[in-house]
Amino acid sequence: MTYFYRARQKLSDMLRYTPTPIVEITDPIVEKAGVRVLMKREDLNHPLVSGNKWWKLKYNLEEAQQQNKKTLLTFGGAYSNHIYATAAAASELGFNCIGIIRGEETLPLNNTLSFAKQQRMNLHYVSREQYRTKATPEFINRLQQQFGDFYLIPEGGTNKLAVTGATEFAQTLGHDFDYVCCAVGTGGTLAGLINGLPSKKTIGFSVLKNGEFLKHDVERWVGEKHHWQIMTDYHFGGYAKTTRVLEQFIQQFEERNNIPLEHVYTGKMMAGVYDLIQKGYFQKGSTILTLHTGGLQGKRLF
Repeated sequence: MTYFYRARQKLSDMLRYTPTPIVEITDPIVEKAGVRVLMKREDLNHPLVSGNKWWKLKYNLEEAQQQNKKTLLTFGGAYSNHIYATAAAASELGFNCIGIIRGEETLPLNNTLSFAKQQRMNLHYVSREQYRTKATPEFINRLQQQFGDFYLIPEGGTNKLAVTGATEFAQTLGHDFDYVCCAVGTGGTLAGLINGLPSKKTIGFSVLKNGEFLKHDVERWVGEKHHWQIMTDYHFGGYAKTTRVLEQFIQQFEERNNIPLEHVYTGKMMAGVYDLIQKGYFQKGSTILTLHTGGLQGKRLF
């Protein structure tokens, strides 16, 4: 029995999807505004490859196996859900795995990078200046010379296969809502929601400072659709940054709803949703579906 036959045998088990609930969020702010807020608990869909990463990696892993690749190589920041999930998937499926990490190594490693290293991901740190060239043929050629043959998964897992997976997810959500909201790091999940839910207003919340460029990135995958937008004012200082206001919001939300949030992705998105509710952005009587994208390994204890 060959290596890749064993991997194919394990793929369906490793990526077996656990159905997740849609729960109602209760809060005086929500009730006063006359709207409903729901949350799709995708953080519960898999113990390690959780949230939107399950959907974004699904077809990429299948493609890597079909190409008989032995090594995955991908990119991410120090708090990347994608790095965490890819390391877990590679370990369970028997792939070698390389993570190109933005910035210098900082010890002790945080939860995300510690886990990735435990899963035998080879962490390779590059300067922020070099990281900005990660998609260029020159940079990728240097990586191939250094690491040999690999299957490349872009930052955040976002490529055509990832958008296909996210679109498939969107089509499972039904129609009992008016708006759908998610955090945005690279735009793949947002693009899938836009493509899969053409009759719903889709709102992304950039977790990056100066995230206006994300609109152009998403447009590559969705074409001329216009039922969406990206909010760029809820980054709370930038990627993986936080503020006391965000910390207090997460603590209050968790106490009221018994749902864990983290400060990198879903916490920022939910804080943005609440702020827009208070500003009257959402039509009275409407239902807002929010997406919990997992990543709780990046949670800080306040």
